[in-house]
Amino acid sequence: MVTLTWTSMNIDGYLNHVHQGLAKLEQLIININDIMENRIENNLKQLSKTVLVNLPQDAQTYTLDEFVEMQEEWIAVESKRLRSKNYEVEGAVEDLIQTICSYQLDQHVEPISAEEIQKLSKYYNWSMYQALLHATKYSLNQMKERICGRRNAPKQVLKPFFEVNVHLEGGESILKPSLEEVQSAINRAASHVLKSTKKVQNWNQKDQPEDEREPFYDWIAKDKEIVKVILLLTGSIQGTKNKVNDFLASFE
Repeated sequence: MVTLTWTSMNIDGYLNHVHQGLAKLEQLIININDIMENRIENNLKQLSKTVLVNLPQDAQTYTLDEFVEMQEEWIAVESKRLRSKNYEVEGAVEDLIQTICSYQLDQHVEPISAEEIQKLSKYYNWSMYQALLHATKYSLNQMKERICGRRNAPKQVLKPFFEVNVHLEGGESILKPSLEEVQSAINRAASHVLKSTKKVQNWNQKDQPEDEREPFYDWIAKDKEIVKVILLLTGSIQGTKNKVNDFLASFE
């Protein structure tokens, strides 16, 4: 500002230098927005909408083993997808940090502190956890609503999908499979849903052996809402036990 005046011969060079700097900054913003929107935010949205349970929507019925096997196969595929997306997002965050840090600043501008970089990484790490938590919670709630029924919902909306028969043996009416076996199948299916994140590794552990890395599952399994839904599912059949016993007694 001392050497430049309106009569200076350096005005054109100065303006050209300014435009070059602005173009370089604009390109940096474009690159950052591309990484954030397409490689991070979109993947996190897809993850949060992942359904980790395969519930029959038609009138077809299944045996207990068929139902559990159906969940195992579905979750095996979705779990691999969760791991893949997790690696993609973690890599995108690393590229984002590298893009920001590699931008050449003016010598008078202070460089980005390690603390700010760590905050950015922790923010997206937490966002990944929230996406996986939402997917797990939503899937368990879908299972709970399909098995237990929605409050105030018309009865004809929900169709049974377990094959259960009543057998008359020795003058007694016996339910096969029993309610305990049905509950056990539901528990197994819910366990598979919860464990779908067991191989989705938390971030910043690449320097550790793979078998020692902490999965997101350790966080998700301790969430209060997840524990609440699991408790409701593991006791979902017990609430109908008395009604079923009365129904069986009518055959005797």
